[in-house]
Amino acid sequence: MTAEGQPRQRRATAGVIAPPPVIYLGFLGLGFALESLLPGAELPGWAQWLGAVVIVAGVAVLISFELAFKRAGTDANPYRPSSALATDGPYRFSRNPAYLGMAITYIGIALAAEAPWALLMLVPATLVMQYGVIAREERYLERLFGEEYLSYKRTTRRWI
Repeated sequence: MTAEGQPRQRRATAGVIAPPPVIYLGFLGLGFALESLLPGAELPGWAQWLGAVVIVAGVAVLISFELAFKRAGTDANPYRPSSALATDGPYRFSRNPAYLGMAITYIGIALAAEAPWALLMLVPATLVMQYGVIAREERYLERLFGEEYLSYKRTTRRWI
């Protein structure tokens, strides 16, 4: 109930704590800042080449996620209401291919920049994503799509 005695309406969006790209970029930036303040272990020279390959893989996952959302006719913006449940394309293998693609791209950037601190910052970034974004989105999708989402959730992994 609201202060005026009216029933509280269900949230029209997932109520994530921040846009996922901002979360990943923030932790990546923190990793680079730590790298300049506390230079540590060096990555091998081939890490840059591996990083480039990993970036391409991450971007490919991001493109496939975006195409799946377009086919489903829904918006990828977590601050807008969902109108359909995307379950094809990369969503057959992961409930969160967008965030998986962002994490893969993050790893690639950190490797290409030879920044071990940035790699380490992926751990807290993933925790923030799990509890501040994914858990909220899952509760929202359960309310919005009910059994359809619960069935999808039972048969599809969260990450990979």
